[in-house]
Amino acid sequence: MKPDPIASDFLESLTKVSRKIRTAFNQQVTAHGLTYPRARALFRLAKKQNMTQSELACELELEQATMVRLLDRMEENGLIERRPDANDRRVKLLVLTPYGEEQAALVRSIADRMREQIFADIDPHELHAAVELLERISANVTDLEDIDVPA
Repeated sequence: MKPDPIASDFLESLTKVSRKIRTAFNQQVTAHGLTYPRARALFRLAKKQNMTQSELACELELEQATMVRLLDRMEENGLIERRPDANDRRVKLLVLTPYGEEQAALVRSIADRMREQIFADIDPHELHAAVELLERISANVTDLEDIDVPA
């Protein structure tokens, strides 16, 4: 079967736009003294307080060791506290400090402004259709099996 060039073009465009959005977001947050990983962690923790390190690592798709280093820096900078879980002494719950909440609000504000700009001239119906398409593609990726490539 011959590869479909439009599928290839779509994936290339998707990769490029994803990279551009990440780069733009990174520029915005670093201008305010944050790193991209810290900003992402703050954003997630603002949505759901009292997450465990493992839950946050899973949501951010980070290895445990990377997550620990990131959280150590965030704790040193006064953004988070690690609190014991009443149900399991081995588990630490992550809680934003007041300064962390302030920084999370800044990240949320940056993300909101960016979304507003990015989607300014996009018809909501087109956006809904695009989301549905991406969800179908995501499901297909999830269903991928080992691909046998002929020798």
